[in-house]
Amino acid sequence: MQYLHTMLRISDVDESLDFYCNKLGLKEVRRVDLEAGRATLIFLCAPDDLERAERDQAPLLELTYNWDPEEYSGGRNFGHLAYRVDDIYATCQHLMDKGVTINRPPRDGRMAFVRSPDAISIELLQKGDALPKQEPWASMENTGTW
Repeated sequence: MQYLHTMLRISDVDESLDFYCNKLGLKEVRRVDLEAGRATLIFLCAPDDLERAERDQAPLLELTYNWDPEEYSGGRNFGHLAYRVDDIYATCQHLMDKGVTINRPPRDGRMAFVRSPDAISIELLQKGDALPKQEPWASMENTGTW
């Protein structure tokens, strides 16, 4: 398992980048506009992590700007922790065997979500390309929220 990123929702791109980059000293390494999701993802890293961040896309801070205005309360501005795993199906099966609910199963062979006992969302991402779809994951429904 490899730590990837922490996601935070932001309400003002310029103000946030001023804080994280100009004041805190983080570096922007990637930006993605998601038309379908109506959001912009901005990935930042610490200066000493720049080479690794460009090579491995980790460790990063993901700032998510939702294009439609939203008031964030109750910690909603904190999104999730993300980890890359060698085999998403084996990881999810291991977690299920240990009693962990798979909130968003890896139907696509690429991504799953679970929650910690304190309801912190954890994203699991398949290392490399998505694995071929397989059961029971392909037809498994979501459970709760993530």
